[in-house]
Amino acid sequence: MKNLYLLLSASALSTIPLAAYSADNPVVAEPETAEYVRICDIYGAGYFYIPGTETCLRVGGFIRYEVRAGEGPYGGHNDVADKSGGTDDTYHVQGRFSLRTWTGSETELGTLSTFTQTNFSYRDGYHGDPNLVSLYYGWVQLGGLRIGKDESVFETFANYAGSVIGDDIVPYSPVETNLISYTYKNDNGLSAVVSLEQGGSSYGADYSLDSYVPHVVGGLKYAAKWGGVTVVAGYDANYEEGAVKARLDGKINEQLSLFVMAGYGTGDEDSFNYYKPWKGDWAVWAGGSYRINTKLKFNLQASYSDSGVSKGSGAARGQADNHFAVVTNVNYEPVPGFVITPEIAYFSLDDGKPATDDDGFSGMVRFQRNF
Repeated sequence: MKNLYLLLSASALSTIPLAAYSADNPVVAEPETAEYVRICDIYGAGYFYIPGTETCLRVGGFIRYEVRAGEGPYGGHNDVADKSGGTDDTYHVQGRFSLRTWTGSETELGTLSTFTQTNFSYRDGYHGDPNLVSLYYGWVQLGGLRIGKDESVFETFANYAGSVIGDDIVPYSPVETNLISYTYKNDNGLSAVVSLEQGGSSYGADYSLDSYVPHVVGGLKYAAKWGGVTVVAGYDANYEEGAVKARLDGKINEQLSLFVMAGYGTGDEDSFNYYKPWKGDWAVWAGGSYRINTKLKFNLQASYSDSGVSKGSGAARGQADNHFAVVTNVNYEPVPGFVITPEIAYFSLDDGKPATDDDGFSGMVRFQRNF
């Protein structure tokens, strides 16, 4: 009996250190698993999943600096008052930072995507406040349906004009607008588009809607390995006039591509509408690009309208019978993402005098870092 008592006492005493040790060491919870940013490769390079969602996001943009000199819409400043009481010519200088965002996610109704571009610009101040901030793009797209701020489909569906900066010395389209558009594409290279557009300021005139009837754009396109054919038409609901453009693209080989585009507008040849910014009944644009090597590309464009109008407003828009322009540049990319573009332009007007001269030259150089 005595031995049993001693055994039970020893067992009880042996639990005291264990209990004390247990009280001095609280239970530590398991750490939560860290959620790292996941790469999204569905929509191309640079996308990642927003943490906690299935939405892919990409952030990019560019920083640009350019200097212009000479005459015309892509030249410098002419007849600037100097400190001696006379006038002189000087450069036009501009810096810009553009911030871009893309998002995308897959839904049962198709891809849900967005795109924005906000421009932060600083100019030389000869035309008012040098600091400019603007939302250039801001749209939402579900499948083929796009809603928001964009460039006019009359411009984008026909793929603009050439690959030069001054491609609109003879204007070919309005630019910014709010719109609702729908684009259909099939696997055979055929696409069609219809767009309802609000309009806005274009080459010095206001084409914003003055009723509940929208401006309308429609187009058809066929794209193939050899190039493509595009036809697009626009109807100005304010003036009840319109215009149509047809474009032919050809990929001659891996280095050389060519295009020609013609436009015809209704109404008097001295009048304009939202989709006919050129003066006269018709106009034509043609040019091409040649890839010299991986760092150099040469671009050329010529344009002509049967009743000249330079880019601008007032007296600059319609004091001449014909307008002709040739623009050429070279894209030089010394390192990936950094492009230097020197460009020269020649324009000629048969008679009349726009804001500068009947004919003249301009030159510019642009430095741009894309990211």
